[in-house]
Amino acid sequence: MKNPWEEISLTEYENHMQLDSVMQLQVLNEMMIGQFYTYPVSSLMIFGIAGGNGLEHIQKDKFNKIYGIDINPLYLQSVIQRYSKLNGLLECLCIDLINETDKLPKADMVIANLLIEYIGYGCFQKAIVQASPKYVSCIIQINMEDNWVSDSPYLHVFDGLEQVHHQMEEQSLEKAMLKIDYHTIKTLEHLLPNGKKLVQIDFEKNLSI
Repeated sequence: MKNPWEEISLTEYENHMQLDSVMQLQVLNEMMIGQFYTYPVSSLMIFGIAGGNGLEHIQKDKFNKIYGIDINPLYLQSVIQRYSKLNGLLECLCIDLINETDKLPKADMVIANLLIEYIGYGCFQKAIVQASPKYVSCIIQINMEDNWVSDSPYLHVFDGLEQVHHQMEEQSLEKAMLKIDYHTIKTLEHLLPNGKKLVQIDFEKNLSI
């Protein structure tokens, strides 16, 4: 059975995310600047890169390698077309983070925004162990009301996600990361419309003594 993310049109997804009543595309874009440049890393890996939101902020001289990971090959084609200026720096890999974590390369830092919700803590732990970054920066959506998808004309597009969606909790994510030796070093919150907020939690790998 296909993952529902393989069936969702990038255009409809992005149109939903940038609605004034949702605002997630815009807020994530701003938050990603901090994710890119807070820590001293030369290689980045972005889980669930979708259409490449935020990549316009990448300064080519700051990084040696950037990996874009997604399960939808059409999303990755769009990223390559949109960000041709990153040719030679950006490598897009079509990988199912639930079943194919062994295909992941290594990177200094992993960024995972609105991604853990759709693979769960356990699969995320496996993916991080495989990529073995020093830093991990996650943005999760916390729903302060019942609906986890904001009402919009594109609501029907996300019907299939119910089967793979996991409710996120900050403490549960921190506990899951601690089990694989990553401790919390930073937390940020951004309120969104419709009773939701985005929470950024950054982690650093514990060094063996």
